[in-house]
Amino acid sequence: MKKRVEERKKFHTTYGAPLPTTYQDDDAYREAATSAGLPGEPPYTRGVQPTMYRGRLWTMRQYAGFGTALDTNARFRSLLAHGQTGLSVAFDLPTQMGYDPDDPRVVGEVGKVGVSIASVEDMEHLFTGIPLADVTTSMTINATAPILLALYVAVAQKQGVPAERIGGTTQNDILKEYIARGTYIYPPRPSMRLATDLIAYAADTLPRWNPISISGYHIREAGASAVQELAFTFADAIAYVESAASRGLAVDRFAPQLSFFFAAHSTLIEEVAKFRAARRVWAAVMRDRFGAKDPSSLTLRFHTQTMGSTLTAQQPLNNIVRTAIEGLAAVLGGTQSLHTNAYDEALALPTEESARIALRTQQIIAEESGVADTIDPLGGAYAVESLTADIERRVHEEIAKIDSLGGALRGIENGYQMREIEDSAYRQQRAVESKEQIVVGVNAYRTEGDEQAPQLLRVDEALARRRAEEVRAFRAKRDGIAAKRAQEDLVTAARGTANLVPLIVAAARAGVTLGEISEDLRGVFGVHDARRA
Repeated sequence: MKKRVEERKKFHTTYGAPLPTTYQDDDAYREAATSAGLPGEPPYTRGVQPTMYRGRLWTMRQYAGFGTALDTNARFRSLLAHGQTGLSVAFDLPTQMGYDPDDPRVVGEVGKVGVSIASVEDMEHLFTGIPLADVTTSMTINATAPILLALYVAVAQKQGVPAERIGGTTQNDILKEYIARGTYIYPPRPSMRLATDLIAYAADTLPRWNPISISGYHIREAGASAVQELAFTFADAIAYVESAASRGLAVDRFAPQLSFFFAAHSTLIEEVAKFRAARRVWAAVMRDRFGAKDPSSLTLRFHTQTMGSTLTAQQPLNNIVRTAIEGLAAVLGGTQSLHTNAYDEALALPTEESARIALRTQQIIAEESGVADTIDPLGGAYAVESLTADIERRVHEEIAKIDSLGGALRGIENGYQMREIEDSAYRQQRAVESKEQIVVGVNAYRTEGDEQAPQLLRVDEALARRRAEEVRAFRAKRDGIAAKRAQEDLVTAARGTANLVPLIVAAARAGVTLGEISEDLRGVFGVHDARRA
C-alpha cells in the first residue's frame, strides 16, 4: 500500500474552492472544453478576436499622472518614446472629488497622487505635442468624468480632430466608488444619471469613445475574491445597461461602446480562468437578459492592471517579479489593454526608471515569451477549463443573489457588497497573518535591510500654491459673462431631466472650471454621506 504524502498547505482558490489537483477525463471537463467555442466567436471563451495577438498585440498603457499638467506631459512623452501605445491618466484627489486647486480644503492633496486639472487650459498643457488623432487616452475618473471628457473633447477639437476620431475611455463607473473606492460626490441616484448621460452622449457623438469602463479592479483591490470581482462588476454593468435602456436607447446602439477593467492577481492559473469565464458570463447576460443581437454587444473588451495591493514595501525589487506574473496572467487570459505596476508603487509615485521597467515587462512578455504567438495557449488545460466552468457558475449564482436584493444599486444602498468584500478581505488578512498564505519578504524569507527604500519620486510641496495661482489667473482672463451664463444653463438643466453632458461641454468651453461645475451640481443634487446611507 502506498503511503499517503501529507500536502504542505491548503490548496484553495481565492474564493475558497479546492484547486484542481491533476488531469481527470470527467464529464465536467469535457463539457467545459467542448463548449469553449472558437476564438472570436460567442461565447468568446478563447478570446474576442479570431487571431488575438497574432493579429495585433494588446494596447500597452502605463497609468501616469503627478504634479502639474506639464510634469505629466513630460512623462507621457517619455513613455511614448519608449514604446507605450496608449495613454492612461491618473488625476489627483481634488480633481477626482470636484475641487479646484485653490480650494482651501484640498491644499495638501494637490498633485500628490495624480495630475491636477481644473480648466481647459490645464488639459491643453497635459497633451501638448501629443496628437490626439493618433493616440487613445484612458482617464481614471468617475464622479467628475463628464467634466474631464468635456475638457478633452475641447482640446482634441482645438487640434482639429473630428469627433468621430476621438478615441479613448472614461472610467465613469460611479457604483463601484460606493462599493470599494470612495471618490464619489453626489448620492447614488443622481450619480447614476450623470454616468448614463455620458453613455448616451457618446452613443450620439463619439463613436470611438468608451464612455464607461465598468471596474472590478478596485473591488478586487478592496479584498474581493475573483468570483466577487466579476459578480459585483457585472451586477453594476447590468444596472448601467438597464439605466441606458430606460432612456430609450436600443441596447445594440450603446453596448458595443461599453468596456471593463479588471485586476490581475498573482494566482496565475485562477486569473486566466477568471478572464475566460468573464467573457462567457457577459455574453450570456447580454444575449439572455437584454436580447442583444449585435455580436459586438456580446463581446467583453477589457483593460487589465496588475494589482497594487500585492506590491510590498519590503524587498520592493520582488515586485518586478510579481508584476511580470500578473501581466502574464492578463495576456494568457486575453486582455485587450494592460498596465503593469512599477516596483516602487507601494512606497511612492513611480520614478521614470521604475515606470520604464514596468513597460519593458510588457514588451518582454510580448516579444520574448512566445505566449502571444498562440491563441488561448492554456485552453484545454484541465485546471484552466475546470476553474473557468466553476467561476462562471458561481458568478451567475452571485448575480442572481444581487438580483433578489433588488439589483446593484439597492444592494449598495443596503451595504451588501461592502459587507461581503470586508468579510473576504478579513479572511485574506488572517491567511497572511497565520502564514497559510506566504508573502515573500513579508511573512517569510525576510533579510536584513528589507525596510531600505529605493530612490523615490517626491512632488514639490510648493505645487499647491502655484496651481492655486494658475487657476485664479485663468478665471481672471476668461469671459466672465459667458461663464456665468453657462453655469446658469447647467443648473437649470440639472433641476430637470435633460442630458447634462452637452451643458457641461458648453460650460467647459466657456471657461467654467471643474470645481465650479461640481459645486453647481452639489447645489442641485446634494452630497453623499456614507455615514447616513
